[in-house]
Amino acid sequence: MILFTIAGSFWLEIALKVGVLRRALRLVLSVGPVALLFLIWDAYAISQGHWYFDKSQILGIIGPFNIPLEEFLFFIFVPIAAIMTIEAVRTVKKHWKVGDE
Repeated sequence: MILFTIAGSFWLEIALKVGVLRRALRLVLSVGPVALLFLIWDAYAISQGHWYFDKSQILGIIGPFNIPLEEFLFFIFVPIAAIMTIEAVRTVKKHWKVGDE
C-alpha cells in the first residue's frame, strides 16, 4: 500500500513541478515532529500490549521499539503524499490559498 501511495502522488512532483522535495528542510520540519509523536505513541502501545502487528502481513524488518519498517515508512510517505497533493491543487488552482503564502 505504501508503494501505491508513492505511485499515486509522487508523479505530481514531476508532472506539475510542485517542488515539495526541493524544499527538503520545510518537508522535514512538517513531517518529522508529527511522525515522531506517532512513533512514540506506537512504541508505547506496543510495549503495553495494546497494539501489535500481524507477522504474516509485514516484511519482518523490525526497527527500534519493536516497530516494523512499514510503520516508519507509513508515517513518512503518507504525509509527504498529502503535502504533494495539496501543493498540486494549489498549482492547478492558482488563486487557492492555504495560509503560508
